[in-house]
Amino acid sequence: MNIQLAVANTPMHPKSRPGVTRTGYGSARQRRRVHVMVADEQGIIRDALCALLGAMPEISLVSGTATGPDVLRNSALLRPDVVTIEFPKPLEAGAALIAAMKRQLPETRVIVLTFHAEPHLIEAAMRAGADAYVLKKDGREDLLQALKSVLAGKSYVSPRLSGRVIRGAWRKPDDGKQRKVAEFDITYRELQVIRLIVHGHRTREIAALLSLSHKTIEKHRASIMRKLGLRNSSAVAAYAIAQGLVDD
Repeated sequence: MNIQLAVANTPMHPKSRPGVTRTGYGSARQRRRVHVMVADEQGIIRDALCALLGAMPEISLVSGTATGPDVLRNSALLRPDVVTIEFPKPLEAGAALIAAMKRQLPETRVIVLTFHAEPHLIEAAMRAGADAYVLKKDGREDLLQALKSVLAGKSYVSPRLSGRVIRGAWRKPDDGKQRKVAEFDITYRELQVIRLIVHGHRTREIAALLSLSHKTIEKHRASIMRKLGLRNSSAVAAYAIAQGLVDD
């Protein structure tokens, strides 16, 4: 998958601190490469990910590291554009790590790459600021699509978690789900929008699918995020799955 178009429109971080060497900062072409850090406690998986990503000409691998303090320390020095990170347990520690990274480098995209598919972990990761949630059982193309999506400023949730949602996008919720939706004061139209967000559709695509204007969908999205207390589409998708709002 060629991700250079996404790279071309992604502002790169300034050079790291004096004395820190960062690969990929030679020619103008190299400066347009994506600088990626891989963080995972399992050395074999970390090495495999480094080999996979490092073989891509569009990517400059800046570090392979364990999770925890090493991630924050190395990201502060190397200022990667994207970090792939295992979601460490306990939940509070994982969420705190992601939140700390986003505070430290708000423009760095965070891709959670994990075995854990529990709804409460997905919700916690997205609430903390993760830009994508990918399962390690997903395919290589899923990881590359997540990378491409976050570089373009979009969110991404594993198809294993969201792919079935589109089938029920226009279906009225059953009584049990209706009660759950009512708890959040979510309208049926907003529920349709949520279902399509979970499936990865952008605002313009949702507008076309629901035969509504782009402006109307933007208003629905703003209303949804306000009602749920969330700040982006990734968080909406994760929260909707975790709360059973869209599990048809």
